[in-house]
Order: sequence, then C-alpha cells, then structure tokens
Amino acid sequence: MTKVNVRRMTSAEYEQWQIAIAEEYADEQVTAGRWQREGAVQRARDENSQLLPDGPATARMLVLRGVDAAGDPVGRAWVGLDHPRGIPDVAFLYDIEVIEARRGSGLGRALLEAVEEATRQAGSGALELNVFGRNRSAISLYSSSGYDVVTQQMRKTF
Repeated sequence: MTKVNVRRMTSAEYEQWQIAIAEEYADEQVTAGRWQREGAVQRARDENSQLLPDGPATARMLVLRGVDAAGDPVGRAWVGLDHPRGIPDVAFLYDIEVIEARRGSGLGRALLEAVEEATRQAGSGALELNVFGRNRSAISLYSSSGYDVVTQQMRKTF
C-alpha cells in the first residue's frame, strides 16, 4: 500500500502554492460560470489572503505538504478546522492535489487518508469538501473513500 505523510508547508512552498492555487481556483470558477475571467486570479488571491492572513501559520488552518517515504513531495492540502458555514465539529478541505508527475499510482488516496488523519488529530470529527462536477476522478476517489453528497448543484447548458 502507498503511504504518504503530511507536514506543514514551508514558507517557500507556500508562496509557490499561492500562485498555483489562485490560478487553478480562478479557472474553475470561470469554467463553472461563477466569475468573469478578467480579474479572476486576483480575486482568488484576495480570497485566499483573507482566509490565510498569517500564511501557513494561520491559526485553525492546516496548510500541508504530502511527502512519500523518501521525503519527496507528492502533493499538497489545505484544511480549515472551522467550517466556513459554522458547522460544529466539521473541518473543510479547501484544496488537495497530487503533483501531476506523481499521479496515477495511488498517491491521491494515500494523501487524502493522511490529511484525514491530520484533521482527526487536530480534533475534528468530520471533513467536508466541494468538488466540481467535471472532476470525475476526484468524485470517484471521494465516493470510494466514504464521502457522501450533502448538497448538489446542477446545470444544463443550452
């Protein structure tokens, strides 16, 4: 079985991640029709800055780097220990991703398990997340890992 450990991101890793996550999140929001393309990356950066005012040291946030047994980076994750809608005892997974070159070898499931354990160790009783409908592989991973749909938005494009 593939094993992944998690640790706090370093400041350098955090800075690189902030650029990548803002671009990815902005693209997802634009593709979903929620935001206009113009200014989307800055909007994403601004939202992240509000949630992470002290960067990787922000209280009640787990900003994590996943590493393999050799200590080599395999992915990243961001968990808020306080749910954004105030649901008691439920943490929220804002981001999780395996490095592209390392995908397809079971690291996604192993990273998710390590993040879940870190969240449990931090005192949360549940972990919730959002996933965009076009991300079929993530939906499959979450479903097979025991996650249930609690809300769902649907759209038909004409």
